[in-house]
Amino acid sequence: MNDKQLRRNVLGALEFEPSINAANIGVAVDDGVVSLSGHVASYAEKLTAEHAVWGVDGVRAVADEIEVRYPGEKQTADDEIGKRALSILKWYAVTPPGAVKVTVQKGCIVLAGEVDWQYQRRAAEDAVRKLSGVTAVVNNVKLRPMAEVADIRKEIEDAFARHAQLEAKAIRVSVLDGNVSLEGVVDSWSEREAAESAAWSVPGVKSVDDRLTIG
Repeated sequence: MNDKQLRRNVLGALEFEPSINAANIGVAVDDGVVSLSGHVASYAEKLTAEHAVWGVDGVRAVADEIEVRYPGEKQTADDEIGKRALSILKWYAVTPPGAVKVTVQKGCIVLAGEVDWQYQRRAAEDAVRKLSGVTAVVNNVKLRPMAEVADIRKEIEDAFARHAQLEAKAIRVSVLDGNVSLEGVVDSWSEREAAESAAWSVPGVKSVDDRLTIG
């Protein structure tokens, strides 16, 4: 697929998504790399736009330069955003009470603290990113050290083998002190996400460096 056709497909995907105002988003494509520019009305809309683009066949990478611009009357003070973020985290059952700390500056939420699992870390980010007034979310939540699994690499490869969506033989796994690196070629963005999620599911994993490319 050439870049011209890919650009048309990306624009179509953005226009098809009802929660996105595609008229304010610019799209450029160079060798399968999609660059997004322009502005949207919320951080959630920005993330939805990026996710929609990744769902288009042929997209190899996405450079998201979309700005979040809230109308002046809808801007929310940082202290109010912080209160709302703490409140939603308090009632969010997946995240341990008090485990995640919040700071806010110019609408950007920074999350800190420690949790036991990657899904809890991701859940904290998911919980706050749709709050009104948020312009960005930086997730600095760390994972607590856990007992080392004897062979993390084998556990990850076994997790890949159990996942119907993954072609495990195409993915190379290396592990050093609990830090995992994934390399190889996958068929789609969803397959890449599945591989990363499977790696994070193994106890003892401290970080995942996803170097997988989409072929």
